[in-house]
Amino acid sequence: MKHHPCGSRPTTSAPAEYFTGRVRMDPIVSPDAPSRVAAATVTFEPGARTSWHTHPAGQTIHVTAGRGLAQVWGEPAIEIRAGDTVTFPPGEKHWHGAAPDTAMSHIAIQEVVDGRAADWLEPVSDADYAG
Repeated sequence: MKHHPCGSRPTTSAPAEYFTGRVRMDPIVSPDAPSRVAAATVTFEPGARTSWHTHPAGQTIHVTAGRGLAQVWGEPAIEIRAGDTVTFPPGEKHWHGAAPDTAMSHIAIQEVVDGRAADWLEPVSDADYAG
C-alpha cells in the first residue's frame, strides 16, 4: 500500500508549451508496473486550455468544478460542467479547458504507453477557442 497524505505532493504549473493560460496540476496516481494508469486533477483558470493532443490509449476526464469546453477535431466544441464525464478514444485529436469567464477543474485519467500518456500537437487558436 502507498499512502499519499493530502499536501504531500506539490501542485505544479502545467507546461506552457502544451497549455494556454494558467493551469495547475495535482497528481493523483502515477503508474507502477504493471499498472499503466495515470491521473491528476487539472484546474484551468478562465480562458485556459490544453493544446490539441491525442492519447495512445485514450483519456477520460471527469469535471469536478466549474464550466468548460471540449472539442474533437472537425466537430463543434461542447460545453462541459461539473458532474460531466467525457471519454476520448485512442488517437482522437481534441482539446479541453475552462470557459472564457469561468474556471474549470477535472480529473484526467489516461494510460501511459511506451513512456507517454499524450502526444501534444499545435496550440488551440483563439479563433478555434471562440468557436
